Amino acid sequence: QVQLVESGGGLVQAGGSLRLSCAASGRTFSSYAMGWFRRAPGKEREFVAAISWSGGNTYYADSVKGRFTISRDNAKNTVYLQMNSLKPEDTAVYYCAADRRGSGSSRYGNYDYWGQGTQVTVSS
Repeated sequence: QVQLVESGGGLVQAGGSLRLSCAASGRTFSSYAMGWFRRAPGKEREFVAAISWSGGNTYYADSVKGRFTISRDNAKNTVYLQMNSLKPEDTAVYYCAADRRGSGSSRYGNYDYWGQGTQVTVSS
């Protein structure tokens, strides 16, 4: 069992930056791939970024590539999402998720555990 708690969301102006954190409980964190997804008002949950268990492989949605960076610190059981050059269309609730398979995926159904989400609002 893995419990995930996101933090770092908030209100920021367009062009600004935020760093989201996701703290995980459990001894097996380092074996899980981790992902970030988001859900904007009136839209379905969409993939943002993923990272393999070792951190050696990362994956991004085209909409955030070059602006967002996913990273992890297995010693701290934490995964991060650095978000730069934020746009109003990045406004959403951001969720982190854990995938036992370990390799990283953009597929929502591959993830076994989810956090409660943190709100990110980007004003224009």
